Parts: sequence; structure tokens; C-alpha cells
Amino acid sequence: MRPSSLLIALVLGMAALTVIVGVWWRDMGVPLLFAWIALAVVMVGDLALSVFSGRMTVDIDLPRQGFVGHTVALTVAISPQKGRLPDDIDIRLDAAPELVIGERLLERTASGQARASVDLQLVRRGQFSIDNLWLKWPSRLRLIERIARLPVAREIAVVPDISPVLSGAIKTQILPLEAGQKDLRLRGEGSEFHQLREFANGMDPRSIDWKRSARMRSLVVREMRAEKNHQIILCVDSGRLMAEQLGGFAKLDRAINAALAMCWAAGLAGDLVGFYSFDSRPRLFQPALPGRTAFARLQTVCAGLSYETQETNHTLGLTHLSGRLKRRSLIVIFSDFVDSVTAELMIENMQVLSRHHFIVYVALRDPVLAKLVEPEETTLDAIARSVAARQIVQERRAVMEKLARLGVLCLDSTPEALTSDLIARYIEIKSREMI
Repeated sequence: MRPSSLLIALVLGMAALTVIVGVWWRDMGVPLLFAWIALAVVMVGDLALSVFSGRMTVDIDLPRQGFVGHTVALTVAISPQKGRLPDDIDIRLDAAPELVIGERLLERTASGQARASVDLQLVRRGQFSIDNLWLKWPSRLRLIERIARLPVAREIAVVPDISPVLSGAIKTQILPLEAGQKDLRLRGEGSEFHQLREFANGMDPRSIDWKRSARMRSLVVREMRAEKNHQIILCVDSGRLMAEQLGGFAKLDRAINAALAMCWAAGLAGDLVGFYSFDSRPRLFQPALPGRTAFARLQTVCAGLSYETQETNHTLGLTHLSGRLKRRSLIVIFSDFVDSVTAELMIENMQVLSRHHFIVYVALRDPVLAKLVEPEETTLDAIARSVAARQIVQERRAVMEKLARLGVLCLDSTPEALTSDLIARYIEIKSREMI
């Protein structure tokens, strides 16, 4: 416990009064002594009342797991052991710095209890702990502030965000149910035979199978679908640039979230999915497996992917990946660059890799740059920032155009639209048989 601001103000006021009385009215010392004694008695009485009325029971509820980029609520239930709860209870947490503490809401129930909800923003992956819970409340006369420390020792595992998978958004986007059938098929103008159907008005006459039509004495068409069992490699750059914060959390986490969504979509489409990560040197490589089988393994691997501080070596990383692949694959590379000069090595190695594989390059565009290009103010600082932002945008566009000329499919998306844009691009690749 500690003295409150009210008690400190009273003591300072009494001290100043004592000095003034001691200098000018020395015969008033006895009343002043009684005033000090009265203040001490009131303080002791307030302390005694607060000791007997401040007993309470605290229950804490914290989810064991949360998705990076989301917010979870830590719930604190406070119940009085005797009497009623003190007024103005304040709550503080001793939490890991990666858990950003947001709003704290305290509500009183009709039964005399109090429930507090503390928002925790999960900005990084990992295992983080909450060590202590601090409660502070004033005494009856508000002369003393009581402080209690309760050990919590709770942990929360922050894992990649798979909420689009759990919500069914990916399933709805990539493979809608066909006429109530149980199995799901990716339909398109593919090269794999699916079935024969009777010709109907509106169908493409070029799809008529004339030999079978002559044998069956009625027009039938060949229905095709996109091929399955393609090999997809999700290649994530975990270097220094990918650890940069963008829209609240790291680019690496956004890339991992999109990669897991892509893995689930590929599993629904019947493809094989592998995973590869690199920074200054090759890190993890998971061989391609059926998408649904690979999803759980990739989720575990991505949860343990660390934030590196070293520069990315695209030459070593992409060359190592090329040596591990034995068949033509769709390689989705999540990476980033600063300017056209530092991107030269990345472009050269993608050019070599694109000779045998189909490459999709995914980069995250900072929405702040678009605001800086067209400033609302016309000050010198705003104009200087606008010129610098415009130069960055032009260099990014030049790099993307150069990659596109080399046959690399580029996706420069905003953080919020990354997952949906990537799945839409994957559907386009499958339907056009680009692998």
C-alpha cells in the first residue's frame, strides 16, 4: 500500500502550516499538534477499515492460443469475500512486450461482483507469458491506495492466422459444390478428361466428340477439367526486410498467413504442396505432399519460423531450391526489396528458375506510400516525402515490369487483400493450365 495523492496533499499542507505557525504564532503549537494527531488517527482508522474490507477472490481466464494479428480478451472476475468490493479498482498486467495491452473495461454485476476485460493485441508469433496481475484500489476515506500483486503465470501461443480456412472462405472461393454432389471438382478448360455429356444448346460445338456421337447416334461432348497433382512450393523469405512491421505486424506473418491459405486451397484442388524458407542461407524444406496432409505440418513449421535480422541471399536460397526440385513446379515466392539496385540479384535468379518452373512473385505494398504520393498539405516536408514516395513506387513498378517480361507472374498486393488476391491468382493459373 502507499499514500494517496489526497493524503500527500494534506501532509504537505499541514507541513506548510506548521512552518508558518512556528515562525509567526509560536503560541499555537498545541492546537497544531492536536491537528497532526487527528490526521494520524484518521489515517490509522482508514487503514484498519481498508484491511478488513479489501479481501477478494480473483479468477483469470486467458485463451491458450490466438492468431497473430488478432485480439484476444483476458477476463478477470473479482468477487468479495466479505462485504462489498471497493470502488475504482484499477488493473495492470505484467506481460511480454509482444503482447500489446489495449482497452480495459470494468463492469459491475448485480451480485456485487466485478468483471474486467483486457484486450491483448497479438503482433508476433511465439509463446508469450503473463506473469503478474496488479490491482489497485483506494481506501474508504481515499487516504491510502492499496496495491495487490497476484501471480498469474499464464501463457498464450500466438500462431499463424488460419481464420479464412476455419471460416470456410477459402473453400467457398476455390471449389463451390456442384449440383449438390459430395465431391468437389475444379472445372475449367483443362486438358484432363472428365466425362461425356449430351450436347445442349449453348455448348461449344468444338467440344463435340464426333466418333462417340456416331457410335451413340446422338451428339455428345467431351467435358474437360483442370489437371491435378501439380507440385506447388511455397517459398518464404524470412530475412530482415520481411521482419518489417506493416499495418500492425510483420510482413513475414502476413506471408505465412497467405501461404497457409494457399496450402489449404491447393489441397482442395488436389495438388501437392511443399514449403521452403531462406534468408542469408537456406533454412527449412518440406517436400511436397497432398495439400490437406501437408497443411498441419506446414502450420507447425510456420509457427516456429523465426524473425531473422540478416540480409537475404537470393542467389544461395533460390539456387538451393532449384537443386531440390526434380519436376516442374509452381513456385510462389514471398519476398521484398528496397529498390531496383538491390533487386538485381533477385531478378537474375528468378530468371534462371523460371526456365524450368512457373514462378509467382508476391510482394506487399505499403498503403502509406499511396497517401504520401498525394499529400494533403503543400509544405516543404510534405513535398519532400511525396517525391521520395513517388520514386519508391516507380522503382517497384519497374522491378515488377521486368519480372513480368521474364515470364514471372507478379502480385503486388495490399496486406488486407493478400490472401484473397493470391487465391484468385491460383484459380486463374489452374483454369488456364499455366503450370
